[in-house]
Amino acid sequence: MWILFALLAVAFVVVGLATRRRTVAREHPASEDAQERARTEQEFADADAFEAKWREEDKDRYHQERLP
Repeated sequence: MWILFALLAVAFVVVGLATRRRTVAREHPASEDAQERARTEQEFADADAFEAKWREEDKDRYHQERLP
């Protein structure tokens, strides 16, 4: 029983690491230079800031709604 649990845990860790490695590879292709990488990181930061701003505005709008 414990051996099966250990094998499943190791398999999940290996799959998780492989998935993370592929995600990073897609975000930053090998042909990307430092300037392009910085621009990509800035775009991600801008998107995160926009999402945070949108959530704040939506939260305010939600509290202002009148329920029937």
